[in-house]
Amino acid sequence: MRWDAQALKPSGEALPAGSAAGPASPALLPLAGLVRSVSTPEFAGVTFHEVTAKSVLNKVAAGSRMPFEWTVNPYRGCSHACVYCFARKSHTYLDFDSGLDFDSQVVVKINAAEVLRKELAKPSWQRHHVALGTNTDPYQRAEGRYQLMPGIIGALADSGTPLSILTKGTLLARDIPLLKHAAAQVPVGVGISLAMTDERLAEAVEPGTPGPRARLKLVSRLRDAGLPCGVMAMPILPWLSDSDEALDSLFGSLAAAGATGVTAGALYLKPGTREWFMQWIAREHPQLAGKYRRLYGSGSYASKEYRAWLAGRIRYFKSRHGFLGSSGFSHRDLNDDPREEEAQYPAGSIPGPGAPGAAAYSAGVNAGTAQPTLF
Repeated sequence: MRWDAQALKPSGEALPAGSAAGPASPALLPLAGLVRSVSTPEFAGVTFHEVTAKSVLNKVAAGSRMPFEWTVNPYRGCSHACVYCFARKSHTYLDFDSGLDFDSQVVVKINAAEVLRKELAKPSWQRHHVALGTNTDPYQRAEGRYQLMPGIIGALADSGTPLSILTKGTLLARDIPLLKHAAAQVPVGVGISLAMTDERLAEAVEPGTPGPRARLKLVSRLRDAGLPCGVMAMPILPWLSDSDEALDSLFGSLAAAGATGVTAGALYLKPGTREWFMQWIAREHPQLAGKYRRLYGSGSYASKEYRAWLAGRIRYFKSRHGFLGSSGFSHRDLNDDPREEEAQYPAGSIPGPGAPGAAAYSAGVNAGTAQPTLF
């Protein structure tokens, strides 16, 4: 079915004669630069709001612990619909809600590549590393329709700007030749987000994403192409994906796929995400609802005791599968601000020999095996 025939809100023009546009949704509009809103049976339940952006290069806030200064996000909202997504709160800045709207009201910056190329051509641009996939996934399913990433990658490489991509989307495989070409011009990092190998659990918590097996195959394809590929194994879900069996399967599978580094850490429940995730837990795993409330209290982070326990298990299984020496998440000092955990990127996912700012892992293996019974 033709995409143009599905426009709900054309800008200054009538729908094509005989078109079968779906019913206009009560999306909270207007959006700045809105061209039209589109709904199509191919993406049942999702509305795409096509906008023209004035700028796409985003400066990371001063004082951030992120190992990069600039980001590009061609999409706002994400049809991957991960119940734990930390970016949900950002949708409220557009007057959408952080729950269902985040999953179903996707803003598309249709001119992202053109605007980016102009911004990169400015004499003031210093060719700082630009990270993609830091807020919502640039390879969510709609990228197959909009094809924004090839132009973005080309603009960055042609300008001499290092880049990195973090994604759950196997659509990235489409752009492997382009990434290889870019890597001959500038430093390129690639990261795949994968925190569990249980296909049923993944389908429940990440319903719009390719499954774990598909993402493991993508890691192997990237490595076969000569590209680095770190894995962001976050979040580890208390009582759902933190058992020894689950962690052994995860790190063993990542090693077999050829991942160049792994970062792993516990679920992070910032406002906006917390409410949505806790509703999901109460509905799907009611026996865990009270445990999660006690573990997280009124904050965004699991208790220090739980994080210390998980750090030991992560070190053990990283060591067992050959990842202990790689840069990435370490839980090295739980007296530090736990926000440091968010800034640890695995080797290969950030351009250069390792993740900037990432500490080396301490030697040895934490011998504790039992999850704290306090929770």
